Amino acid sequence: MATINDNYLKLKAGYLFPEIARRVSAFAEANPDANIIRLGIGDVTEPLPEACRIAMIQAVEEMGDRSTFKGYGPEQGYAWLREKIATHDFQARGCSVDASEIFISDGSKCDTGNILDIFGKDNTIAVTDPVYPVYVDTNVMAGHTGEVNDRGEYGGLVYLPITAENDFTAEIPSQKVDLIYLCFPNNPTGATATKAHLQAWVEYAKAHGSIIFFDAAYEAFITDPDLPHSIYEIEGARDCAIEFRSFSKNAGFTGTRCALTVVPKTLKAKAADGTDVELWKLWNRRQSTKFNGVSYIVQRGAEAVYSDAGQAQVRDLVNFYMDNAKIIRQQLTAAGIAVYGGVNAPYVWVKTPHGLSSWDFFDKLLHTCHVVGTPGSGFGAAGEGYFRISAFNSRDNVEAAMQRITDKFKA
Repeated sequence: MATINDNYLKLKAGYLFPEIARRVSAFAEANPDANIIRLGIGDVTEPLPEACRIAMIQAVEEMGDRSTFKGYGPEQGYAWLREKIATHDFQARGCSVDASEIFISDGSKCDTGNILDIFGKDNTIAVTDPVYPVYVDTNVMAGHTGEVNDRGEYGGLVYLPITAENDFTAEIPSQKVDLIYLCFPNNPTGATATKAHLQAWVEYAKAHGSIIFFDAAYEAFITDPDLPHSIYEIEGARDCAIEFRSFSKNAGFTGTRCALTVVPKTLKAKAADGTDVELWKLWNRRQSTKFNGVSYIVQRGAEAVYSDAGQAQVRDLVNFYMDNAKIIRQQLTAAGIAVYGGVNAPYVWVKTPHGLSSWDFFDKLLHTCHVVGTPGSGFGAAGEGYFRISAFNSRDNVEAAMQRITDKFKA
């Protein structure tokens, strides 16, 4: 009989978001007249920018003409898109990133998991706590962890708590770790990292031969001019960091699927025999073997983000969601609820009131306010007692949800 990958059996009973969906579905079935407002999963609600839609429509027309039809594209992505990204997202900020170091993909979620294909099984891995669950679960699936304990922590992982007590910063570990997941602006807490903080991480990584996986999926929401948008704004980061970015949240591509990963050609790691190996070559081989690239139509849509019209429309989208975040922060604060984040990030991290647990607060909001958020404990043990509210929704829904919550919890 065929055998399975037993590492999947180590995964906790349910991925966070399917468990949320299960509870919401059960409530909706029992209460069919309830108007449920969902501020949980970080999915966008506003239409794609017009510039992107026009470009994609034109690309569809090209696919209908033999002279302009496109079949298989380059696995790494079309050069014209990679060059736009290099120029606008990196070089304009002083980052030495070449178009040849950019890989176009169908999602940062995919890439942060798939990147493990090119790393060995004996690396010591550090994650923040709370953490985007994908970082942990993909390591479990790959066999990089032990069993899970009663706090939801897996053996073999180094957890770095980020809480109000340490201003939601990822503290440098006292021991040596090999692979480090950092996400700033942070999902789920909405915290940001200063240049000095990232510089400390880069220095640590270079001193220990570590690799930083830097998830910058929410960099477009940074408004503070002193905060870095890319880890490559930090001196030395090219020698120790891989960066992941996405068009999902800034341009609304959650259902369209387009993202990118930067692997500097100067970045190296050790083979089993002790020799240095260029990671760019390994990732290129991995993508060429396992991935056929993002569709021509979608890449033309992504390219349009960098047009004058596209840039203006994306700014409007980002500002819309950040105005939502401001409303959430102001209304909850006025109700006497402690909140964090939501300033340079689209997530508001809420301290659950009245000593409620994360899941108890989830159930209370669902059953009494008909509002859905995300329990902080689902992101890790240090998330217990917190709750994530997403700014990704319509203005009417955000205002209605805040009215319901403040009416219930106002001191």
